[in-house]
Amino acid sequence: MYRRINVTLPDKTLELLDQFAPKGDRSRFIDEAIQNYIAQIHRDRLRQQLKEGAIRRAARDRNLAEDWFALEEEAWQQKAK
Repeated sequence: MYRRINVTLPDKTLELLDQFAPKGDRSRFIDEAIQNYIAQIHRDRLRQQLKEGAIRRAARDRNLAEDWFALEEEAWQQKAK
């Protein structure tokens, strides 16, 4: 379903739009631009959430890695005997 809306754009933005989308194709171009922009916002938010989670769990993850390293080291030494 499509709906008609009225959008006001600065002259410079309209000039850019005209360079990339012929007048009969503006709606498709604007739709794709909005979809891509929103997808980028979602990716940026997810990236930030992952970064914050990694920082919050850094000490725990470091301790787990140290524990596993000790176990692996022990297993290697037993294999070498």
